[in-house]
Amino acid sequence: MILSNEFASVEVLLDDSANGPRLMIKDLRTQKSIYFNPLELKNLAARQHQDLAMFMDPSYRTMAQQRKSQLE
Repeated sequence: MILSNEFASVEVLLDDSANGPRLMIKDLRTQKSIYFNPLELKNLAARQHQDLAMFMDPSYRTMAQQRKSQLE
């Protein structure tokens, strides 16, 4: 399934190639993917939108990349 709006386009698939089912989400612009198992999805569903707000902030990625390069 492809979900799109003016900000993003992602593909969402059920992946059965691992030890159990997982959800795969792929950013169609960058081709980067992430997989979530049922436990991770359960915990994500328990969050509030405000808990995820930092991930929507464009500066978050820049700060995360800077921290990663400092550790290397």
